[in-house]
Amino acid sequence: LPAPAEESPGLPGGGGGGRGGQQQQPPQGPAGPELGCLGAQNGEASAGTAAGDQLAHANGLLPSANSGGGSPGGLSVNNGVPAAGGPGPAAAELGGGGGSALKKKKRLSQSDEDVIRLIGQHLHGLGLNQTVDLLMQESGCRLEHPSATKFRNHVMEGEWDKAENDLNELKALVHSPHAIVVRGTLELFQSCIVGLIVRMKFLLLQQKYLEYLEDGKVLEALQVLRCELTPLKYNTERIHVLSGYLMCSHAEDLRAKAEWEGKGTASRSKLLDKLQTYLPPSVMLPPRRLQNLLRQAVELQRDRCLYHNTKLDSNLDSVSLLIDHVCSRKQFPCYTQQILTEHCNEVWFCKFSNDGTKLATGSKDTTVIIWQVDPDSHQLKLLKTLEGHAYGVSYIAWSPDDNYLVACGPDDCSELWLWNVQTGELRTKMSQSHEDSLTSVAWNPDGKRFVTGGQRGQFYQCDLDGNLLDSWEGVRVQCLWCLSDGKTVLASDTHQRIRGYNFEDLTDRNIVQEDHPIMSFTISKNGRLALLNVATQGVHLWDLQDRVLVRKYQGVTQGFYTIHSCFGGHNEDFIASGSEDHKVYIWHKRSELPIAELTGHTRTVNCVSWNPQIPSMMASASDDGTVRIWGPAPFVDNQDIEGKNQCVCVCVL
Repeated sequence: LPAPAEESPGLPGGGGGGRGGQQQQPPQGPAGPELGCLGAQNGEASAGTAAGDQLAHANGLLPSANSGGGSPGGLSVNNGVPAAGGPGPAAAELGGGGGSALKKKKRLSQSDEDVIRLIGQHLHGLGLNQTVDLLMQESGCRLEHPSATKFRNHVMEGEWDKAENDLNELKALVHSPHAIVVRGTLELFQSCIVGLIVRMKFLLLQQKYLEYLEDGKVLEALQVLRCELTPLKYNTERIHVLSGYLMCSHAEDLRAKAEWEGKGTASRSKLLDKLQTYLPPSVMLPPRRLQNLLRQAVELQRDRCLYHNTKLDSNLDSVSLLIDHVCSRKQFPCYTQQILTEHCNEVWFCKFSNDGTKLATGSKDTTVIIWQVDPDSHQLKLLKTLEGHAYGVSYIAWSPDDNYLVACGPDDCSELWLWNVQTGELRTKMSQSHEDSLTSVAWNPDGKRFVTGGQRGQFYQCDLDGNLLDSWEGVRVQCLWCLSDGKTVLASDTHQRIRGYNFEDLTDRNIVQEDHPIMSFTISKNGRLALLNVATQGVHLWDLQDRVLVRKYQGVTQGFYTIHSCFGGHNEDFIASGSEDHKVYIWHKRSELPIAELTGHTRTVNCVSWNPQIPSMMASASDDGTVRIWGPAPFVDNQDIEGKNQCVCVCVL
């Protein structure tokens, strides 16, 4: 780091220190240049201070005495900043007794030293170099090893030959991530160290080569490539790429092809960040370490916040570091925004489109209603009514592009309807046999096929015209889902399990086994988690990759009715489910206890759907014939909010 300036404007001091003039830097002893601080190590007062020398400090802390110089004058400090002072008695007496000996400064703990170094690094990044020097002097710490400081300066100044020589000094300080593992074998350990030095040298020479090319020094660049980079025998593939840059006609072309910032501070700082990863933190701190720690702390608080339902912003400027992160439940979708009453009988199913702009609801009244979501007000209005489902509509699936919608009926329904959402026209009405029961459907990710089945043993794969492509005999299907690989179909059956079926090679395998009937299930966007509604048990979360039960969520009343739950919220951090006790329950994915219980429906809540694009919007369908749209609390008086009694939030310890 740059040495402190010899003179700086005076700062107000306490006691014997002056209030104006120029601040004189304390002379350093022999240890000063090496440590970049006072001779005090780890915060201990240095020896060699004159007996009469005393220090005054405005906040009661005693800094280390000036080392090596033995100056007769006292040093007055105000809030850790040395001020000008002259010879004479101390400004304040310690321990209540005049002329008492200077109390030895308490030794800094390792964590205190780490914090001081982190603060110093951050201040250095802000350009407050004199402040860093004063901090290191008073604390007796050093920001980084002197060899690392020299190496840093040579890299930033582009003195590549000197930087290479610095690597020899750093060789003893370089560590391998596998050093602990291989330390028992000296030769292997030493080979790891040599390998890391080679990588660091390769990065240096690569920067040197690119800067020569940008300056138009092609011969010098070629010399680096042939005589310095190639003999390292490291990353030959990269060397071939670098050699291709010789053909670049101008600097802009080089920067574009190499994806490089060009000669200067930006590219050299980026290079230094890479080089620092090979040095232990005791020698050189990882880049922007304090910012990274603060960012991790903010993200951890957000992860632990039960009601956090917005996009995570990694920029620290968007949050306050002075207070803990807390989200209010009033920002959470647990207040009724709208009640849709256009259905005239029980509403069995609801599902938002993939783009979040529409909601489809299916009812016992034989209709499917398509609702349009207003992007600004988040209010819904009736867009289309699709009629003619003689048995009612108990299940709906949107195509991946939201252009089509498939509707299924209850157990005794042998028909399936494929609607064009844009035109409202029925494209296909499919029925293979009057004895079929087609109660569930799932779209293939390509949007050109879908699978359907029911509890009477039918399991079909069809195209958009209803033509039968494949079938699987004897599978009594309760619920279906197509995985993103385009090959595997998950199906829950009457044997209380979920199995995976591959229609290409006609193989199947067991994935989930429950002890009670699986009434319905849904899969997370990443295909890793499955959310099951299990008869008499409630809502269960399974990990499909590890094939283990992760969590059983409490509170919901689940008998033998088919209730559909869902993942939702930002990053699918939440889970919602209807219930036979007329409520909607919401859990944080990591917590078994509900964080909210939504009241308002008067009969069983059959289905819940969370808007995939608007994390603050959710819909629920009930046997009471209504669909409720849930959102954050309206901008009304708090007493009015509590008076509505729509949301009971539970604190989870």
